[in-house]
Amino acid sequence: MPRPRTPASPFRYFNSSPKVIRLVVLMYVRFALSLRNVEDLLFERGIDICHETVRLWWNRFGPLFAGEVRRQRVSRMRGFRHWRWHLDEMYLKLNGEMVYLWRAVDHEGEILESYVTKTRDKKAALAFMKKALKRHGSPEAITTDGLRSYGAALGELGSREKQEVGRWANNCVENSHLPFRRRERAMLRFRQMRTLQKFASVHANVHNHFNHERHLVDRQTYKQRRSAALAEWQALVS
Repeated sequence: MPRPRTPASPFRYFNSSPKVIRLVVLMYVRFALSLRNVEDLLFERGIDICHETVRLWWNRFGPLFAGEVRRQRVSRMRGFRHWRWHLDEMYLKLNGEMVYLWRAVDHEGEILESYVTKTRDKKAALAFMKKALKRHGSPEAITTDGLRSYGAALGELGSREKQEVGRWANNCVENSHLPFRRRERAMLRFRQMRTLQKFASVHANVHNHFNHERHLVDRQTYKQRRSAALAEWQALVS
């Protein structure tokens, strides 16, 4: 009987340690640091790499790590129901052109989906919702702002009765934009939609992984959760 093939390591063509690569991706994606900021901080630790290496590593391994984080979280949360979603769109500029980043957040502040479009009409809202529903299932309620595209898209999906619109009701997703806004400023904005889509997806999963709601728990519980999350990150693709 043939032996099952062991999947090849994604680090096999790189001379650097996987621990260093994970650290570089974590620093760049999670914190509001530029490529050169990460280069300087690593040099202080005795790790001499170029800022272009930071760019290469996050492009190569960021989606890989984010996908692994997403799979682990989905498997653990499969028995729980996302009973309320919050949907919103934020605008960004790509080379002077306005684009929109649609985001879905559940009632606990977990970022479920990110989707970039050039418009915010019914067609864009429908594509975004279909993508989110296919991956995460159907919620019991969907909170949105007053944009008519949401109502039109929900009407086509047959879920218009689930929509809820109210003043301050969507603050959950509005506040979740702030970490990404800080990253956008540190990166001096984006230049391509493909790069924006990739970074938004990677950033969302890394943010979820290290979001421990420290304002809701005591210091000891927070330290335990932080240590567990860091240990899981260091074991990714090992």
